[in-house]
Amino acid sequence: MELLVGGSFGPSCTRSLGSRHVSDLLRSYLTAGVFLAVAVALVAAIMGLGSLVRPTRPQPEKYVNYESGVDPAGSMWGQTQVRYYLFALLFVLFDVEAVFVLPFATRAEAYGWFGFVEMGIFIVVLALGLLYAWKKKVLRWI
Repeated sequence: MELLVGGSFGPSCTRSLGSRHVSDLLRSYLTAGVFLAVAVALVAAIMGLGSLVRPTRPQPEKYVNYESGVDPAGSMWGQTQVRYYLFALLFVLFDVEAVFVLPFATRAEAYGWFGFVEMGIFIVVLALGLLYAWKKKVLRWI
């Protein structure tokens, strides 16, 4: 009962704001919140100042879609073939593989045989995915 009656909450709490007790954890969140608010206010102020200072000369040519500096021809709606999506998906798949394999390769001795077996299973699953894409002829560019 001394803890509740005496008002002592331990070494991590200090008195501030009169009779209220604020923990170090809460103070850290308050500090982070203040920094976040200052950062948001600074970004808003700089963007607002930029919109007041910059010249505005609207021209229809500025709003025309273009690709690599070439003027558009035909309609602006065009469908993209699925194979480009599949190439992007395969890139992400093997990029994620590199993210998992590189840390394993740097600390392989710390993981032991269990790590080797798990990484072997991971690489086999990725190889099966590559084999499947190869058999479906997804890897052909043309």
